[in-house]
Amino acid sequence: MANIRQLMKMGQQLQDKIKEVQDGLQSEELVASSGGGMVTARVTGKGDLKSITIDPEVIDPEDAEMLEDLVVAAVAEAQNRARDFSEEQMRGAAGGLPVQLPGLF
Repeated sequence: MANIRQLMKMGQQLQDKIKEVQDGLQSEELVASSGGGMVTARVTGKGDLKSITIDPEVIDPEDAEMLEDLVVAAVAEAQNRARDFSEEQMRGAAGGLPVQLPGLF
């Protein structure tokens, strides 16, 4: 019976640690750029887009499609970095065990 209590206590500690990491992900910020730094995207550790910075030199009214592609590329890369970061943080919190988090990516 003591082993079950100990296991339950460990499970609760793991849940607490995962919750703490999840809460911390929102305050983390990851950055990625495209076009040699012409477009920069900032996202939270959960992948929520915070901001886009566009170098004025890349703004060409005749080629909006290029700018759109650069924005998509920067956002996608920033979100990939956020996903990798959050997975790494969760693995650390779970002692290396795989952890699936609903609502993240």
